[in-house]
Amino acid sequence: MYLKILISLFHFLLFQDSFTVKSPDFANNHYMQFKFTCDGANISPGLVFENIPKGTTCFALIMDDTDVSGSEFVHWVMWDIPLCDRLLENKASGVFGKNSHNQNAYFGPCQPNGEHNYHFKVFALDRFLKLNSSAGKTELLKTMETHILGQSELVAKYIRQ
Repeated sequence: MYLKILISLFHFLLFQDSFTVKSPDFANNHYMQFKFTCDGANISPGLVFENIPKGTTCFALIMDDTDVSGSEFVHWVMWDIPLCDRLLENKASGVFGKNSHNQNAYFGPCQPNGEHNYHFKVFALDRFLKLNSSAGKTELLKTMETHILGQSELVAKYIRQ
């Protein structure tokens, strides 16, 4: 019993200042609201950034679905998001990159059927990237790899009938 308490305390002390992304609209590993999907209004959810690393200039964001058989589907790519502590629902400043529909936009969950997990990956960066908006996830990951000060992930679920 004491070992469990010590491990919990160690975990708390080790990770209490970790960069995190949350949403006011859903909890991690919980279901996303209908309005954020292609079945609803197809608008982006709000995100909140906590414990932002010192030296952060801007953020980058990737939302993808890795439950797609044989590949992944990229729903949202953004970078050069100015330093802030939150992105409001359906309002995000920054550069939109190409998603898997070859659009520079948010595209909400829209799987053919069943339950999928959607990963919101947020990166705290030490500088603006100034990538061309024709770039997508692959180019973003390559460009920012030496500029990441912290990263966090939020997972949302959606089930489609």
